[in-house]
Amino acid sequence: MKPVFDPAAAEEIEEAAGWYEAHKGGLGRDFVVEVNASIRRIIEFPNAWPPVSRRVRRLQLTRFPYAIFYQMRGDEVFIVAVAHLHRRPEYWIGRVKSGE
Repeated sequence: MKPVFDPAAAEEIEEAAGWYEAHKGGLGRDFVVEVNASIRRIIEFPNAWPPVSRRVRRLQLTRFPYAIFYQMRGDEVFIVAVAHLHRRPEYWIGRVKSGE
């Protein structure tokens, strides 16, 4: 199983890491490390986190107020969004294909 990112989700990771790094040296790296570790957990246990729709699930990060929204698509984990939990809830829904 391999992760595949919506281009906007990859950009969200970069933006958040940049913001954290600008506020405290090393914190951006810590954010990326936690995101990558969380994606590895999703790959290992894809059904362990609660669904938020018919096919989208959410894993909430431990240290940062972000969640990874993802779908299982065959042998891929499609990362729909890496979203801040206190801003614009559900803005990412348009990234999910109709019926998913």
